Amino acid sequence: MSAAEPPRQYVPLTCHGHSRPVPHLSFSPLEKDDMYYMISACKDGNPMLRDGQTGDWIGTFIGHKGAVWQARLSPNSTNAATASADFTVKIWDTHTGEPLYTIQHNHIVRAIAYPPDNSDLIATGGNEKILRVFDLTETPNPTQNGNPAVPAVIESTRGFEIGEGTHKAPIKFIAWTKDPNIMVTASDNTLRWFDLPTRACVRQEVLDGEIRSCELVSLAPAYTSPDDIGGGLPVLAVAAGKWVYFWGGPQAMDEIKRMELKYTIASVGLDLKGRKLVVGQEPGTWARVIDWDTAEELETHKGHHGPIWSIAFSPDGKFTALASCSGRRERSEATVDTKENQNHGTSVGKTPRSGKSVAFKVPDGSEKISKTSTAANTTGNGAGGGHKGKDTGNLQRDGPHSGRQIKDKDTVAHHNKGSSNVQRESKRSERGKRDESFQQRVRDEGYARGGGKEHRCEDEKEAAFSQWDGEERFY
Repeated sequence: MSAAEPPRQYVPLTCHGHSRPVPHLSFSPLEKDDMYYMISACKDGNPMLRDGQTGDWIGTFIGHKGAVWQARLSPNSTNAATASADFTVKIWDTHTGEPLYTIQHNHIVRAIAYPPDNSDLIATGGNEKILRVFDLTETPNPTQNGNPAVPAVIESTRGFEIGEGTHKAPIKFIAWTKDPNIMVTASDNTLRWFDLPTRACVRQEVLDGEIRSCELVSLAPAYTSPDDIGGGLPVLAVAAGKWVYFWGGPQAMDEIKRMELKYTIASVGLDLKGRKLVVGQEPGTWARVIDWDTAEELETHKGHHGPIWSIAFSPDGKFTALASCSGRRERSEATVDTKENQNHGTSVGKTPRSGKSVAFKVPDGSEKISKTSTAANTTGNGAGGGHKGKDTGNLQRDGPHSGRQIKDKDTVAHHNKGSSNVQRESKRSERGKRDESFQQRVRDEGYARGGGKEHRCEDEKEAAFSQWDGEERFY
């Protein structure tokens, strides 16, 4: 009789770079040579693009003036869409990092979604309580005029409103089902299914508590099987209160299972092939792995310093990504049968991978030259090491770290041989007065709090991020 196999250890790959909470992340579909990418939204207003298999930082999209609530990649991975508290949705060219379109709204935008096989349509929703669909082909692409740096502006009135007057609360999630005629929204404690040809709500479900997570989970066709959860079709995974819910079928209308847990759930992810679910509890900082068939808790992933607001599985099912309100993201092995333990970035007892440059492979197999922006490089750290930017565009380039960037006036003065202690003290005093003034605004107006602490803004831009962020926050 052979000895029992020791329990497998999961070493997280920590992806640094964000400076504020990360409310959402998602993977791209599977690309050529089994490559895929990951994009994360952040309340610092700077969504980031990474290699989905290694966690290596590829670039940061610069242009929003408020917190970014959601970020998704188009079905062909050539575009990225981001929903922001600055009342806009931006469509980005992932080859160059330049903004292609700015879709204006009249309030904070919380949710976006692409159809499963069309990169020219985008659905939006948010605090306006209006679900819209925009056809990007109706607006000329700015690159056709030879000026890609100036995005085309699309007014909200250009969108097709779906289910007029149906939503009574902000729309926080949108899922476009495998049937492109059906779309699902999550608003307050209610799920609604909409038929796009008639623009009518055809079904709704009232759940046990506010919906905190609602994502359509799927694998790449090459990795699906009839034995998977959902029979090889995408599954709608929803967390509300202490319950998790799952719907399957082409229109995500067939309820597969619902499960009650002992704690409030902030997010849920589903391992279709491994028949496990991962939940982030609230309050708490742990991710719990639960057996799909028995509801038994299998293990606990620790390491985050705040609630886990978003969980996503890669299109090959090999990795799961978790986003936290601590501003930290982690990736860990998802499949039990994957024996390789990887550690990327800060390591304990292991040597991290080299921080070599990673180019974005576009669908035609060519390499994308990612542009960089010194102003955008908050920490400059990818999973494989730091990155030093050059002021040449909106998308930062992944590259070897040759020195920590100097960020504030104090540090500049410290490194300036001609500066004096009096100059440094003067600058510190000036910044201290500015911080004191801002903290008084925090106390008076009640915004810019993160994880139970008052967030310290160093300049007007960051103060604007916090102000947009303050109207609705997870914590």
